[in-house]
Amino acid sequence: MALKALDIFKLTPKKNCKDCGFPTCMAFCMKVASGAVDVEKCPHMSDEALAKLSEATAPLMKTLKVGAGESEYTFGGETVLFRHEKTLVNKNRYAVEFCDCMNEEQVDAKIANMKLVDYIRIGEEMKVEIAAFKYTGNKEAYLNLVKKVKECGLDVAYILHCEDAAVAKEALEIVKDSKPMVFGATKDNYKEMIDVVKGDKLALGVKASSLEELYATTEAIHAAGYKELILDVTGESIKETYTNAVQVRRIALKEQDRTFGYPSIVFANKLSDNNPMMEVALSSVFTVKYGSIIVIDDIDYAKALPLFALRQNIYTDPQRPMRVEPKIYPINNPDENSPVLVTVDFALTYFIVSGDIERSKVPVWLVIPDAGGYSVLTAWAAGKFGGNSISQFIKESKVEEVTNNRDIIIPGKVAVLKGDIEENLPGWNVIIGTEESMEIPKFLKDYKAKKDEALANA
Repeated sequence: MALKALDIFKLTPKKNCKDCGFPTCMAFCMKVASGAVDVEKCPHMSDEALAKLSEATAPLMKTLKVGAGESEYTFGGETVLFRHEKTLVNKNRYAVEFCDCMNEEQVDAKIANMKLVDYIRIGEEMKVEIAAFKYTGNKEAYLNLVKKVKECGLDVAYILHCEDAAVAKEALEIVKDSKPMVFGATKDNYKEMIDVVKGDKLALGVKASSLEELYATTEAIHAAGYKELILDVTGESIKETYTNAVQVRRIALKEQDRTFGYPSIVFANKLSDNNPMMEVALSSVFTVKYGSIIVIDDIDYAKALPLFALRQNIYTDPQRPMRVEPKIYPINNPDENSPVLVTVDFALTYFIVSGDIERSKVPVWLVIPDAGGYSVLTAWAAGKFGGNSISQFIKESKVEEVTNNRDIIIPGKVAVLKGDIEENLPGWNVIIGTEESMEIPKFLKDYKAKKDEALANA
């Protein structure tokens, strides 16, 4: 339970030194209790009091890391159930599962698919982040599998899914530098599993047959002095898993019970009954509610695109709209005779407009000025998308160097900007485009037909 200001005040040295930047100790304690100031800002706090207060004022959900280098991922640290309450801070990650029961061809196929899924969306790299290795009893095959994937050139974090502590320890030696998660602590083996991970303070995955057993096992691991945990909320059915995921998160954040204050892992592949589309649907559900790590059987573009796009939408600060980079985007292989079409840098607008331009098959230079990440009308109302800003960006982007066409098409909803743009861009012909994106394909086809006709009659 988080401490109140009076509880914090009782542990302060009360020197009235103002070294913390506040006029009184109580003023400092009130800020610490509200989460606005770190308790370590008081230079006179004893180590014992500092340790107690740091734990009590830390987020109810523990933050921990899996992986190393470019493939180090942070989980947990959430303070709210819903992104509109504040924001969600550490996005979930998708893990592809390998098994010692797989043959060489199956392993190679998964590795190839994982390497293919690597692209940029709105400035963020989208790729498979984790490889999970499931142990089913063939020790030699398991260790060789871990070695093979490690040496194949994939830049990923690792999960060692193994309930045999001795085998897990051997596998850990292969990938220890990558700071993997070791998954497989149960009510029967948790002491041995703690011994495997405690030396390197690695994340330890905890599993149980029920929510009650999971709670009891987590308490036992706490009593043994280890708190770097990830909880498996996967049940025997989709309904049970969903209930577990929500209950664990609510107990931690709403009831302020730190026993369940850890990230969670969901095995969507276990629940999907070998149906790839069901696996995508379930992964989408637990991206929202509340899988920190979601394990899937395999990955390809058909699976990756909806999952990565959904995750990006959810784990973007709702107070900061997603934006694309302001620049010139060539669509449909434009040349020196292609027109210029202007829209805003709001990511959703960009994807809709660019998609409709692609459907038209008409080559276009799509110019995106800095519009604050707003939609067309919102940016115009806020003064971010006006005649002056559009004209200035046309000049700065040097679009005149890539096309001799002096037609510039603006959104129909801001037709009022036509005069300002013509005044600021002498020699350009401002064309009022459509009000709705869905009308763009027909508009551009008609535009091209008229231009071709005029050229033929010239």
